[in-house]
Amino acid sequence: MFAARRAFETGDVTWAEQICKQVLAFAPECSDVWALLTETALRRNRVDAAIVCADRAAALNPRDPTVHILRAKCRFFSGDTGEAVAAAEQASRNSTSAPEVLDSLGAIFGLLGQHRRALEPSRRAVAARPRVPQYLFNLAATERMLGQLEAAELHCNDAVAIDPSYCLAHYLRSDLRIATPDRNYVGEMESVLREQKLSPADEILLRFTLGREYEDIGQYGRAFEHVAAANELHRASIDYDPKAEIAEINRIVGVQSRNWLASCPQGCRQAKPIFVVGLPRTGTTLVERILAGHSALTSIGETSTFAAALRKAGTSPHGLNFADLGARYAASAVAIGGPKDGAFIDKTLQNYLYCGYIHAALPDAKIVLVKRHPMDAGWAIFKAHFRGHFSFSYNQTDLAEYILAYRRLALHWRSMLPAHVYMEIDYEDIVADQAAASRRLIAFAGLPWEDEVLRFHRSPAPSATASAVQVRRPVYSSSIGKWQFHAQHLGPLRERLGRELAPEDLA
Repeated sequence: MFAARRAFETGDVTWAEQICKQVLAFAPECSDVWALLTETALRRNRVDAAIVCADRAAALNPRDPTVHILRAKCRFFSGDTGEAVAAAEQASRNSTSAPEVLDSLGAIFGLLGQHRRALEPSRRAVAARPRVPQYLFNLAATERMLGQLEAAELHCNDAVAIDPSYCLAHYLRSDLRIATPDRNYVGEMESVLREQKLSPADEILLRFTLGREYEDIGQYGRAFEHVAAANELHRASIDYDPKAEIAEINRIVGVQSRNWLASCPQGCRQAKPIFVVGLPRTGTTLVERILAGHSALTSIGETSTFAAALRKAGTSPHGLNFADLGARYAASAVAIGGPKDGAFIDKTLQNYLYCGYIHAALPDAKIVLVKRHPMDAGWAIFKAHFRGHFSFSYNQTDLAEYILAYRRLALHWRSMLPAHVYMEIDYEDIVADQAAASRRLIAFAGLPWEDEVLRFHRSPAPSATASAVQVRRPVYSSSIGKWQFHAQHLGPLRERLGRELAPEDLA
């Protein structure tokens, strides 16, 4: 098994699988082999196969916490968050003092948004082996989500000191505060880049990070240079068909009409979630935190729970059992920390694709769709690295096409869904008048006003989002109009948007 593990760690997944199959030919009850096959299947994005292998490993060695961590990871990637949490809990009950197990346990709780649960095992892993960059990074990532930003920066510094090319730590560290001309990591990262020893994935991470810090310190040309290079590298590494995603949105608009909605059978009234939806980097986390500032609301974060329930029910818009779909969602939401009774917030961004299904399945749910100036949104998305998500974001023309499709979809939902169910809010309106926008949100939620809503940035609640640092600050306006610093380089984005949007919408 050592040879198979070594092959996997060096990237030779095929050889690792061949060795595993050879071992299974004479030792089919070896749980370690099934565990490694779980990892190879996940590497190949074959989640169903990974689930089979992980369950087999757990059946053979039910007291091994590692196999339950793998089961949790498989269920998470399949969208079964409730089952993933149950598997992680089983791993925790079986946990040992081995630092590699503690680190994996902290990482899986972090992946599941259970950041307070992640903190102790991550700390214990670092205490046991303080010179492992991965352990330091995982602890820092948890501390970031919990708002412990100084501690997170120290642990990132430790990871980089041990391994200067550990780009995940560079990436996380840069997000912990705004760089200044007197305090930044630009020189350190440029030195790593000049050595030309990074893998393509690490170079992409480091270039996105350099783009962020160069923009912070006002060197906009250098910022765009690194962002553009990172996007080009990543776009070349993925197999993405932009036309397929646009066609899916067009299909939703064409099929899910008012008449379709009227024909849907009664859904489930058990849950009363508030869905906050929108493109990334457009203010959804700000809206979530404002709502979660109310004493009657908690957030289950970004979980993909509704999409998972929909996949299990079947995605045909006709013939769905909407009551069952809603009940499945409600049960999963409770399993990951949502209340059994009362309202809660689900901030899974891409639920904007499912607003029709959501209303049919959960008639008491409310939906808040967040919008932002298309050029500001475009630049904010283009300069971000989503690592496996939002594949439309790595090319300006692809990005423009998707933004336009998103706006068409929002217009469709606005015309189709009742006003007490669906509202839109602009990021710019929140920045211009936080109090008025917050009152609109709380009134839409059907709750009495509380002044604490205005002090969302003081909340100690974890934030499982790419904006976990920004939401610990009061509302700020510095992100508005930032695209204009890069206007000369954003021609493809603006030209495509300008074919469908009015000039004043792009000013």
